[in-house]
Amino acid sequence: MAEIETDVLIIGTGPAGSATAALLSSYGIANIAINRYHWLANTPRAHITNQRTMEVLRDLGLEVEAEAYMHAAHQDLMGENVFCESLAGEEIGRMKSWGNHPLSKAEHQLSSPTLMNDLPQTFMEPILFSTACKRGTRARMSTEYLRHEQDAEGVTTTCIDRLSGREFTIRSKYLVGADGGNSLVAQNENLAIEGMMGVGGSMNILFRADLSKYVAHRPSVLYWVMQPGANVGGIGMGLVRMVRPWNEWLIVWGYDINEPAPVVDEEMATQVARQLVGDPELEIDLISANTWTVNNAYAPQMQKGRVFIMGDAAHRHPPSNGLGSNTSIQDSFNLAWKLAAVLKGQAGAGLLDSYTKERAPVAKQIVTRANKSIEEFGPIFDSLGMTGGSDIAQIQASMAARCNTTAAAEKQRAAIRDAIAFKKYEFDAHGVEMNQRYTSAAVVTDGQMEPAFELDAELHYQPTTWPGARLPHVWVFEHQTGIKHSTLDLCGRGAFTLLTGIGGEAWEEAVATVAPEFNLIVGQDISVRLIGPRRTFVDHTGDWARASEITDNGCLLVRPDHHICWRAEEMLSDPVKEMRRVLSTILDRDCSVSVVAE
Repeated sequence: MAEIETDVLIIGTGPAGSATAALLSSYGIANIAINRYHWLANTPRAHITNQRTMEVLRDLGLEVEAEAYMHAAHQDLMGENVFCESLAGEEIGRMKSWGNHPLSKAEHQLSSPTLMNDLPQTFMEPILFSTACKRGTRARMSTEYLRHEQDAEGVTTTCIDRLSGREFTIRSKYLVGADGGNSLVAQNENLAIEGMMGVGGSMNILFRADLSKYVAHRPSVLYWVMQPGANVGGIGMGLVRMVRPWNEWLIVWGYDINEPAPVVDEEMATQVARQLVGDPELEIDLISANTWTVNNAYAPQMQKGRVFIMGDAAHRHPPSNGLGSNTSIQDSFNLAWKLAAVLKGQAGAGLLDSYTKERAPVAKQIVTRANKSIEEFGPIFDSLGMTGGSDIAQIQASMAARCNTTAAAEKQRAAIRDAIAFKKYEFDAHGVEMNQRYTSAAVVTDGQMEPAFELDAELHYQPTTWPGARLPHVWVFEHQTGIKHSTLDLCGRGAFTLLTGIGGEAWEEAVATVAPEFNLIVGQDISVRLIGPRRTFVDHTGDWARASEITDNGCLLVRPDHHICWRAEEMLSDPVKEMRRVLSTILDRDCSVSVVAE
């Protein structure tokens, strides 16, 4: 018999694991999270935090969202990606990034109640982990996963206490492998990984130094250093990344993946820092250094039976586009409510099959996008004349040629501008971050056609209430107090929400009739929000009427993860029958058959 029992065992307390634990505990589901190390992230690996991820934190509670903003570098400081010969040297060009171009900023503000920011993993993980523990997660540090066996009733996992060396077992109904890019859970479950691992080599050098005189006048997260003679793999030529403005930094530097990984000692780290900063006298306080590989792989199947993988275990890619921790946290937002619904007896186990159907395409998309972003540095190198040989003097001459007054130099300058502007597909790809639309049995479209993207789907978020899409954000107002709320705030927190308007009261009655058949408590597991004049929420600006794509007596059914799972554009003849049909499909339930909580 297992020594410890729980509903869900989570392997790993990174962004994916800690978010899953925090969400499950918020939903009242018993869970244990283990970490083979004695504490959380010790390096600020992930950092770009997009609006969709901030919406997950907001869903966990305004206090969680506020703590994230408190520790993050504000969007304004993410500023402009700078391309230069060194921080102290000549600047080649720059582009407004991460929603800081006025047009992009307007799109961001219209798309979400949250703000993009730079929140290093060393801050994000403790916020999520502490939220989980405060709400009931039982956490065990210095506890290493070894293996698991699943059967029809649950999963038995063998772990080792790294302090005592003692092995013990944990029995759970479900197992979540959030154990990183070398996932042992995925390996032991024989979950295939498509693509290639180790396609490039890079090193991280984390250090402290006051570089404000080089950067404070041009705030940015990323300073790309283009130096002849420095092109050894990696991302671009060399990257100086702001961790804390403006005295903590992370240098990303390449090495030849076909050679042994270098040993990065203080002498080497200082040499690299001096070269990229352009200050031969620079003294750094080296915090840490490590090497890593660029990967191009994802799991087409993210679950098998009672075992699931998420985060880097399922999608392994370079940090381009800042998609890593964001996608990991969003994996957890997708899975956690489904586990909760099954464990509470509200849904059949078939609901869990929608996890792979919905998230594996996202995994493939972001792995493809991140690796493509690396390739898109090519035009910058080409326009500067940095490719095609190792003659450093010739490369330097080619770069300097842009300063001439000739027609060829003018053409080169235009090519440089165009190549840098094209990097918006990495540094301002709002559509990649926000346009996720799900197709699975947990969404009922009733044959409604998915609207085509009228703009570039990678660059621009395009809201729609087509079932499968994320609920559009607009501000609505409390009738009595005038306080404004995002439509997203009316939903989520582990509950389904039905949105309707004047004339849609029959939907409210249908929810009250049908909910008990699915063990759903009205006001707790499923809520109804009426938006209209003299109703609880008022659409003073008309933005909701325009965004909802339904009539006043139509309705939208929104899942706990903010995705719309059904839309009735107008009142139907039998609301009770329709509500029963839709919930039966989404929750994998025959409402005539009782489902016992696991």
